[in-house]
Amino acid sequence: MADDARVDVKSAEEVIALWQTPPARTNPDVPPEQSFKGPVAGGADEKTILRNVSEPTLTVYRPTANANGVGVIVAPGGGWRILAWDHEGVDLCHWLAERGYTAFLLKYRLMATPADPAEYAETSAKMQARLTERFNSSKPRPSIDELLPDPALAAAREIANDDGRRTLALVRERAGAFGVSPDRIGMIGFSAGAFVTAAVAMDPGGAPLAFAAPIYGGATAGKPVPADAPPLFLCIAYDDNLLLKSVEGLYADWSKAGRPAELHIFARGGHGFGMVKRGLPVDRWIDLLGDWLADQGFA
Repeated sequence: MADDARVDVKSAEEVIALWQTPPARTNPDVPPEQSFKGPVAGGADEKTILRNVSEPTLTVYRPTANANGVGVIVAPGGGWRILAWDHEGVDLCHWLAERGYTAFLLKYRLMATPADPAEYAETSAKMQARLTERFNSSKPRPSIDELLPDPALAAAREIANDDGRRTLALVRERAGAFGVSPDRIGMIGFSAGAFVTAAVAMDPGGAPLAFAAPIYGGATAGKPVPADAPPLFLCIAYDDNLLLKSVEGLYADWSKAGRPAELHIFARGGHGFGMVKRGLPVDRWIDLLGDWLADQGFA
């Protein structure tokens, strides 16, 4: 993979192409990749968002403190249509690097969205309106299957899972060059990225992850939890009408299988808070994760 490496001048971090040869599955008719700024999770600042990703990559963030030999794959969320690149990706990678971890930011493939920004904004607004109407109704909170009626979206989910498993294999292949132990590689994902994380934890395509932290997302999809499934850290806000049901189910499935899991449910925080600080108790999730990693021996 050395020939695929290049340096991103802006970030001064190594960026690696995920696949040497074309993968078996691809999302059809994806326009050129775009980056834009948008508000997230009620924060005051606009953050970078990516869409129409068809060429997946890893960005490597090496430790800026004493290296601990632990690698962490980070998967941002965005409903398989976008990637919340900053507050669910870059910001966490910097947090990890400052504490001795080697972080690998996964830019996984997404389903196609309109190339024209105005058309994209219009379709996104319509989708958000449908979700808002659904959540404000008296109907029970939806399962992930109810949220994925579009076959293209369901297919994009499986393609993202392919990229997640390929990432784990690639990091293990080059573990020595990255300065990490191949048996000390974990994964953290948010929302859609949490589903990728849970999918890799359920079926890593090789040896299991050392640990997994699906943040406000993830599910077993009715499949049995493996006997060697990794320790799980989960957190979500109770007022997250999008994925609370899924996260509670993921914790229950792990617990029933006798696998270690820790779940934190905050009273308020909504969906998609990531690394955004808003003066709410949910802001402490990252500190709890740090404590959990240390308790598990990964600090």
